[in-house]
Amino acid sequence: MAALRPDDPATADVLRDTFGRLRAEVGRVIVGQDETISLVLAALLARGHALLVGVPGLAKTLLVRTLADALALDFNRVQFTPDLMPSDITGTEILEDDTTTGRRVFTFVKGPLFANVVLADEINRTPPKTQAALLEAMQERHVTAAGQRHDLPPPFFVLATQNPIEQEGTYPLPEAQLDRFMFSLWLDYPSLDEERAIVRGTTGQPGAAVQPVVERDELLVFQDFVRALPASDHVVDYAVRLARATRPSDDAPEATRRYLRYGAGPRASQFLVLGAKALAALDGRLTPLPDDVRRVALPVLRHRIVPGFNAEAEGLRPDDLLAQIMASVRA
Repeated sequence: MAALRPDDPATADVLRDTFGRLRAEVGRVIVGQDETISLVLAALLARGHALLVGVPGLAKTLLVRTLADALALDFNRVQFTPDLMPSDITGTEILEDDTTTGRRVFTFVKGPLFANVVLADEINRTPPKTQAALLEAMQERHVTAAGQRHDLPPPFFVLATQNPIEQEGTYPLPEAQLDRFMFSLWLDYPSLDEERAIVRGTTGQPGAAVQPVVERDELLVFQDFVRALPASDHVVDYAVRLARATRPSDDAPEATRRYLRYGAGPRASQFLVLGAKALAALDGRLTPLPDDVRRVALPVLRHRIVPGFNAEAEGLRPDDLLAQIMASVRA
């Protein structure tokens, strides 16, 4: 560990081997969802956040809990409910007696956001004012209470879950909140063999506990290493053109002009490059390829585009539209 440096190319092999063991450890509990796990790890390496969308019972919460155990990091879960207040997650100031001076002073009591991995469970079940409390934390890595700034412990990683079916009593995430998430990951049903393995593994004796694989300081070095990876002008240009192709304009692809009201902002271009760098690092490579950009394009862009009436009338999903747009942008 002491020899790891973010500017040392040899760190690539250590990162690949370490995260291979991490993926295997998570795989002892989570059956299937291999691409989702890889992209969650990529978001972690890129210092991003991820939104997990799927019907109940697909192990969204279990995946986050297992990952936190395998990372040896502080973990807090927040169950988002309609009565949750911003101070319930960020923290609040309370009035206490100072035994040394006899005076009463305000003391800040940290909320559950002060952890390395935070699970925002069913994030769309809380009102917008509480959702907005996450904006500063996710972007700036600190919270402000009573005019005082309180830094969050690095690394800071938010994983939120959302049920796409049941909408009664929910509050759609505003665009500003969605834009804070690097990836929007859609979890699908397991295959027949995977579901058999899930049933066998969860209806018998419990397995061994997940063992920590990555320490905090080691993860911070890996995150710095991913940031330091060079991306060629060709890869950066492709990522920028891909993001810009989602914005309606006279020179946009036909699918964009016909079906989209709004496209992805510059943060999408940044996340496309960072996600490609993280995937390259997970494979032990020292530079990302256009294929890496394509691999992260759907999870980066699907929650950043706003379909118009024509798309809704024809029943086209964001992924359908993005597939058409991506086909029109050459790498």
